[in-house]
Order: sequence, then structure tokens, then C-alpha cells
Amino acid sequence: MQRILSDVSTVAHAIQLSVAPVFLLTGIGAILSVMTNRLGRIIDRARLLEARFEAANLAEHRDQLRRDLGTLALRARLIGRAINLCTTTALLICTVIALLFLGVFFTLDPTIPVALLFIGAMCCMVSGLIMFLREIFIATANLRIGPGSQVLPKQ
Repeated sequence: MQRILSDVSTVAHAIQLSVAPVFLLTGIGAILSVMTNRLGRIIDRARLLEARFEAANLAEHRDQLRRDLGTLALRARLIGRAINLCTTTALLICTVIALLFLGVFFTLDPTIPVALLFIGAMCCMVSGLIMFLREIFIATANLRIGPGSQVLPKQ
């Protein structure tokens, strides 16, 4: 009976250790959802502009479409990198959770690997968010609203 109680308390302790990283995973999932939605919108817009490019007969109009497509390509690369970095963050956090459980069950000290993985995860997350922020800056810098409007001036 004592063995069962100690096993239950061991599992409970492992779960307590992993609760914070699991909540972090939830937040990362939400951010990834936003990023993938933005990537989808960029792809949809690029397809629309590519169709317009084929139909355009004025060189000036084609040049504008070419610039817009270049901007969309840059945005897609940035958001793609952000998605990769945030996904890497999620994988590292999952590894942290696994190491916490393994440490509890096998009475190992995973302190250094957990700390290094968590630091790596946070570096990936910060880098991913910076890429995401860069993509947003580019999107707003090239924002045009209304028919025949030009790119908004930078302030």
C-alpha cells in the first residue's frame, strides 16, 4: 500500500512540475494559429496578384504588382521563419516536460538539461516573435486603403 501511495505522489509531483510548461505550450499554440492564418492570407493575396499580373497590360501596373509580390514574398519568408522558430520552441518545451517526468521517475537530476532547453526555447520564442513583428511592420508599411491609393507614408 505504501508503494502505491508513493507512486501516486510521484506522479502528482511530476504533474505539478509540468503544469507551467504546459500552459506555455497553450500560448505557443495560439501564437502559431495566428501566424499560420497570416501566412494563409499572404498566400491568398499573392495568388490574387499573380492572376492580376498575368492580365495586366500596362508596364507601370505590372511593375507595381511585381513590387507587391516581392513584398508578399518577403512577408511569407519572415512569417515562415517565425512559425519554424515557434514550433521549435514548442518542441523544446515538450522535451523539458518529458525530462521533468523522467527525472522524477528515475530519480535523476535533469536540472542542467532542463535549464539549457528552456533557455533555448525562450531564445527561439523571442526570435520568432521578432520575425513576426518584422512581418507586421512590413505589412503596415505597405498598407494601402481605398481605390487607387498609394502606400501610406512612413511617420
